[in-house]
Amino acid sequence: MIYRVYERNLERQLKPADLPKHVAVMLDGNRRWAERRPGAKASHGHAAGANKIFEFLGWCDEIGISLVTLYMLSTENLVKRNSTELSDLLKIIASVATEMAKRKRWVIRIVGDRESLPKDLLAELEAAEAATVNLDKPEVNLAVGYGGRKEIADAMRSILKQHANDGTSVDELAELLSPELITQHLYTGGQPDPDLIIRTSGEQRLSGFLLWQSSNSELYFEEALWPDFRKVDFLRAIRSFETRHRRYGA
Repeated sequence: MIYRVYERNLERQLKPADLPKHVAVMLDGNRRWAERRPGAKASHGHAAGANKIFEFLGWCDEIGISLVTLYMLSTENLVKRNSTELSDLLKIIASVATEMAKRKRWVIRIVGDRESLPKDLLAELEAAEAATVNLDKPEVNLAVGYGGRKEIADAMRSILKQHANDGTSVDELAELLSPELITQHLYTGGQPDPDLIIRTSGEQRLSGFLLWQSSNSELYFEEALWPDFRKVDFLRAIRSFETRHRRYGA
């Protein structure tokens, strides 16, 4: 009851005009959440984290955030996690995307190195993406097989291929190359950069997340593990964002 009253007070303090348009979240702490529960496997933590995603998206919908990016699986996770945990995690990610598509409440966009993903997972992710592409709903980016450096390298590769096909010379391309051109070729091309990046679990680093796009983002680090992240924690993050004076690199 106390938290509900506090939630309502926090919501009343928010100013719709100052809300972030794009919130990105690093869903960190699922494994540690499981480790703190005797007998629980890592998959239990990932499953709890998956359930929290739907709660979180509901909170975003309630206050009017139109674009969310969820960091679900890094390129490093694809090679460093043990095979059993990774297999369980991939199934959970696929089930989240499929369930999101069934609910038809969000437009799904996959951001990451698609070629690095197992074919069966990629097929399910792209099916969810295709099923929601024409919805007039808030957008949710699922960052799966994502690495910030790989994204920038892929953007440059895309630019080079496009201009090679157009017959552009290296010297001509050097004159054309700009931050705006690179931005267009990122996985998130056409979308605004994140205004606010939240990382749960107490870790205070970006770990390669949205390296290009985060140049002017506000960062918020939350001690709670992702499965324990509460609405009051989210509203505090939004309130903190609204009280900051954004300098955009100045």
